[in-house]
Amino acid sequence: MIRVEHLTKRFGGRAAVDDVSFQVRSGEIVGFLGPNGAGKTTTMRILSCFLPASGGKVMVAGKDVFAHSMEVRRHVGYMPENVPLYRDMRVAEYLAFRARLKGVRGKNVRVRVGDVMQTCGLFDARDRIIGQLSKGFQQRVGLADALVHEPEVLILDEPSIGLDPNQIRHIRTLIKSLAHRYTVLLSSHILHEVEMICERVLIINEGRIVASDTPDNLVGLMKGNLQVALEIKADLDAARKHLMQVDGVTRVSGSYVGRWCRLRCECGKGSDVRDQIAKTVFDNGWPLRELTAQKQNLEDVFVAMTTEGERE
Repeated sequence: MIRVEHLTKRFGGRAAVDDVSFQVRSGEIVGFLGPNGAGKTTTMRILSCFLPASGGKVMVAGKDVFAHSMEVRRHVGYMPENVPLYRDMRVAEYLAFRARLKGVRGKNVRVRVGDVMQTCGLFDARDRIIGQLSKGFQQRVGLADALVHEPEVLILDEPSIGLDPNQIRHIRTLIKSLAHRYTVLLSSHILHEVEMICERVLIINEGRIVASDTPDNLVGLMKGNLQVALEIKADLDAARKHLMQVDGVTRVSGSYVGRWCRLRCECGKGSDVRDQIAKTVFDNGWPLRELTAQKQNLEDVFVAMTTEGERE
């Protein structure tokens, strides 16, 4: 559904996007991640026909973005990071206006506006002025706008930016409900949300794609030395000394949390010494209220892929 080949975008002498290639299959929800300035938004604007490229080839829904941009726009729903809403208009009025701008005609305008308000949970707010809505509801209006002309592809740039946890949950549920009906390319800095929503992840850094796989596979590639966290009631220095004597433990760090010690034990590669650590705790008679292995997640992958070794 989306095919990008050797895409390049230069601003002056600087390459914001540098020889980027990737594909998004029909019905996929793909996360597009990267630090600020990595080239995410530039790439999304090119895919949405809002920005010309310096080189390369981009196909969306079988159409060339550069040769047939007006046709591509009919197949793409784009929600930018800061949604440019007309805040003095009412929700239904605004969506009808946007539908007509996007080529929806006649009775279909009312049908499509009703459908997207129902999909995005806006039906009860249809007569409210957009500027009086919460940030979460304004984001829903932006998403409804992106959907109103029945596109095949959705490009969502930071759809949950500035939202509180409850609003993020609503937007996450809404995006997941679009799976398989639409092809979705989604950028976000909330990596936990990306893990929960996306089937595959692309990571871009300094204008280049540095990783592409499912979240689980990327996390699997990062598996290294096991880390064990525990909380015990003990003298911190004594606990460190005894835990360092456990075969397989390479480093112990910790601090006091009230009267308890919070410790982290780093283990040698391939070593799982939780049973020996537990035995050491019980042999010393230390009260224990937590002992768990620390799991890697998408944030660890992101940091490893986008941070130079010196800074790590």
